[in-house]
Amino acid sequence: MKSCDENLKQTLHLVDEMIRLADKGDIEREDTNCGILYGILRDSAYKIKKLAEKEKEAHQKKGWWNEDL
Repeated sequence: MKSCDENLKQTLHLVDEMIRLADKGDIEREDTNCGILYGILRDSAYKIKKLAEKEKEAHQKKGWWNEDL
């Protein structure tokens, strides 16, 4: 796998972690300011995920992406 593909793979992993943390934080929050924070975290994660998945598709079309790694 090319290093640029490995970076995309790590980015997708990070956004999954961001979404999990936002969900957990939202459930456990004690005030509205935390709700705003976790909403922004979740929204940002989904925006980054969309961009990373689009770039992954572009790399797949180029034949660079190897799902086995």
